[in-house]
Amino acid sequence: MLKAIQRFLFSSLLIVGGIYLLYQGLLYMRMRVLMPQGMTIAGLDVSELSREEVIEALNGRYLSPIPIYHREQRVEIVPTEVGFQLDLEGMLAEAEAYQAQQEWWRGYVEFVLGRSIEPVTIELRATHDREALMAQLETIASFLDDPAQSPQLLSASGTFALGQPGIVTDVTASLPEVEAALYRPDNREAALVVIDQDAPTLDMTYQEENIRKQLDAFSGFGSVFVMDLQTGEEISINGDVAMSGLSILKIGIFLETYRVLDGPPNEYVQGLFYDTAVRSSNFGANLLLHVVAGENNTYRGADIFTQSMRRLGLVNTFMAVPYDVDFPPATRPNTYVTPANSRPDLPTRPDPAMQTTAEEIGTLLSMIYYCAQGGGALLAAYPDEITPAECQAIIELMVLNEEGNIIRFGVPEDVPVSHKHGWDFVTHGDAGIVLSPGGDYIIVEYLSDPDSDWLNYDVSFPILREVSRAVYNYFNFDNPNLEDPDVRADREAEERERAAAAAAETAVDQPPESESTNEANNQ
Repeated sequence: MLKAIQRFLFSSLLIVGGIYLLYQGLLYMRMRVLMPQGMTIAGLDVSELSREEVIEALNGRYLSPIPIYHREQRVEIVPTEVGFQLDLEGMLAEAEAYQAQQEWWRGYVEFVLGRSIEPVTIELRATHDREALMAQLETIASFLDDPAQSPQLLSASGTFALGQPGIVTDVTASLPEVEAALYRPDNREAALVVIDQDAPTLDMTYQEENIRKQLDAFSGFGSVFVMDLQTGEEISINGDVAMSGLSILKIGIFLETYRVLDGPPNEYVQGLFYDTAVRSSNFGANLLLHVVAGENNTYRGADIFTQSMRRLGLVNTFMAVPYDVDFPPATRPNTYVTPANSRPDLPTRPDPAMQTTAEEIGTLLSMIYYCAQGGGALLAAYPDEITPAECQAIIELMVLNEEGNIIRFGVPEDVPVSHKHGWDFVTHGDAGIVLSPGGDYIIVEYLSDPDSDWLNYDVSFPILREVSRAVYNYFNFDNPNLEDPDVRADREAEERERAAAAAAETAVDQPPESESTNEANNQ
């Protein structure tokens, strides 16, 4: 009986199993049109999906927008907008080719077991337009970047706003990660490479741009030279162009006079220094040339001056004829050919008798400054003929010059300016050392209108003064000069008028000298 029951149960099990396998076979026959178990296409499990479902799944995954992160900012890139295309037909053809070649029994077993005996992987086939992607990234960067801001000139006050730090996208470095995100089935996002930028420092480049803008307001020709005496950095705008020497060459006469002196100047020479520096006396300058020559011969003094400038490397600086000489002797040259004045496109009309350039006068001033500090080219060229004390005396002498208010009116009243101004009918200029709280510097500036017969002071002086103020504010950006130079000019003019009126009133009120006093004076 027991054996009969066992046979019955075994038979029933075989029948049920057979029915189950038969049923599974029928189901498998119906499922043969679907993707086999364990197949992945482009990283997606497509087991038992129809062709249409595979297409839908691939498009849904790979054509969806991709999140792109610019630091904390999130944007999206649509793959189709950067030319991303799936090769659906190629991938499906490969899948269907495998399916057609698969042995029936293997597929049936995998279907029954619900897993693949040998998984099949079909790699992603896709392309994209790299240039279009680059353009997208550049567009994103243009909206989200905050580049460092350069120092800016505040034209209303003549001051500088300091630079600001920023961030910028390195599009080239970002590209590989974004491209990888396009081709990944999962984790389809990317972070852009965003770089921190330091705030640009205020340097001579911005100062030069500012000066050029100032000169653009002038219809003639401008020449400017600036030197940072702490670092040696320079700005030279047309600084190598030949300019009239004017009274600015008197700086070199001061140097040459001290060079021939064996000790401190006597009262006579000191008076000539004062008249030449403070009153800009041409007569005093010519008498100093006598001292230079060691005889009453201004031409000899001018020749020594020119030779000394050449020895110092200032080959464009010369004095062929002394001041106020209308008819020089025919037996001597009345000009010299220099690299600066022999250029065929010379934009100026320099005085043939005496010339220089902004660079060379600036260089001469720097030599005097460094000499006063105990070093520099002057002491090297004339070790036994000039001393730091004498160079310092030249600087202090020119600080007394309160006329020719060009550079001076661009700086605060309490800032010393050691300078020498000069002008003729068509050229106005000033050259000096500014001893400012933010650092000492040299500024040489000229404006010339060679196409006219007269350069109006009302045109040239405001520009030159504003250039001076801009340079001062560059070196003293944390404590700039906010006073309009023209306001200062008007104020000092009023002060001079009041002083002159007071002096005249005092002279009128002065009681007449007594008869005895007059007799004593006559004696």
